[in-house]
Amino acid sequence: MSHNKQEYQYHLKKKDENGDKIYEDNSDENLSSSDEDENKERGNWSRKMDFVLSCLSYAVGLGNVWRFPYVCYRNGGGAFLIPFVIMLFVTGIPLVYLEMSFGQFASSGVVSVWKAAPLFQGVGWAMFIVSVLIAIYYNMIIAYAIYYLFASLRSVLPWSECGLWSSEACVRENITEKSNCTQYNGTWCNNFCYHQTEMNTTAWASVVNCSKMDVISPSDDYFHSVVLDISEGIHDMGSLKWQLTLCLLLAWVLICICLAKGIKSGGKAAYFTAFFPYVVLSILLVRSLTLEGSTDGIIYYLKPQWSKLGSAKVWGDAAIQIFFSLSPCWGGLVTLASYNKFHNNCFIDAVIVSIMDSLTSVFAGLVIFSVIGFMAHELKQPVSEVATEGAGLAFIVYPEVVTKLPISQLWSVLFFLMLITLGLGTQISTVTTVHTTLMDRFPHVFLKNQTRRLMLLIGISLTCFLIGLAFATQGGMYILQLFDNYAASYSLLVIGLVESLALAWVY
Repeated sequence: MSHNKQEYQYHLKKKDENGDKIYEDNSDENLSSSDEDENKERGNWSRKMDFVLSCLSYAVGLGNVWRFPYVCYRNGGGAFLIPFVIMLFVTGIPLVYLEMSFGQFASSGVVSVWKAAPLFQGVGWAMFIVSVLIAIYYNMIIAYAIYYLFASLRSVLPWSECGLWSSEACVRENITEKSNCTQYNGTWCNNFCYHQTEMNTTAWASVVNCSKMDVISPSDDYFHSVVLDISEGIHDMGSLKWQLTLCLLLAWVLICICLAKGIKSGGKAAYFTAFFPYVVLSILLVRSLTLEGSTDGIIYYLKPQWSKLGSAKVWGDAAIQIFFSLSPCWGGLVTLASYNKFHNNCFIDAVIVSIMDSLTSVFAGLVIFSVIGFMAHELKQPVSEVATEGAGLAFIVYPEVVTKLPISQLWSVLFFLMLITLGLGTQISTVTTVHTTLMDRFPHVFLKNQTRRLMLLIGISLTCFLIGLAFATQGGMYILQLFDNYAASYSLLVIGLVESLALAWVY
């Protein structure tokens, strides 16, 4: 080795509240071996690739698929990519690199790491709380996808037609006949065309009233009436949905299995959770490009509206999207990097993860808008009226699209498997953040005992599952929307600002 031994020593000795040394590494032997852990008590990643893929799997989540495409087209299409890329290099990559280097240097969780600047330990607790809140509600979204995955295995997709479960407003409209009816001055009601000259006054009045009623598609009705069985408001929580409860339980069991052996098993799971979504997105893109109207959707998605660049809101949305997309300030990047070996080149890792995550967002947009373009063509509506974001895209628009495709069950299974995989990738790292924080706060209890680590993981999962049962009720969607809107929104901007100032000016 060309470097001397002194250079490889840790400059900070991690201590607990009593001042007892937890770990100090002074051995050349550990540093020269890529197979052995430098940190004997906390452990390290088995391979560098485990860390990179775990970070990528953590960053690339549901927001890349159902939020970025909508934000992009709403803020100028292709023109939005300019402020997005600028914000990526001005705020995204520097913040990701800051958190990775901070966690790697201290080899500590999001709270213990702030021994570097004890006055700002509240930043670590804020990250911890954000991760707990996200862990609680994020698994419910995965549970919805699991529900749809099992429903997709039926011989006929249950949301393809209005069934016994449907409400009075559910109608599978014949778009072609409706268009012809309007063209010949008819009035469309319940999939039939009526003409005033053929009816008496009383009958015609009922037809007019019918035409003014709001109708909903079978996929929309299925999501709200069957999956959610949604109540009238947050004041009416209703009963617990046993199907959603089982799906939520299964989601937490999957998390426990993936993290049963800590980051060793979590790193191996990342090989699947990182790569599988790209495989499915590629298959869906190839298939969707063969559909009529798909190119119209892509053009609508990428067509630049240069005038939008003069709007401060567009630049603000670009910055916020970077926070949603790369997931800094949740604590996950600090936690994952804390398991790196001390001299790992995390700058390269930060650049790779940030750029790959951003490219994934753009790529996912091509898939989503090609599908939306096809949907708009089928409904004979403008793309702007079909485009949506969030749960509406994943559980209403896309399920509606697959019913119009041959072998619809296959495309439905692939799509919801992808959603589950994307969700698990983020959730694994989020739960790891909570788990690691508690282990580092009580090192003598957990660090040296694998069984206790596993029991802590099960305890965290069970607690979050029990709290998450509120989301599995008939009024659970209202609470989930509150969590989604406030748990990780502007609070992340505040955490990021304070974190940057604390490390740059105080530490």
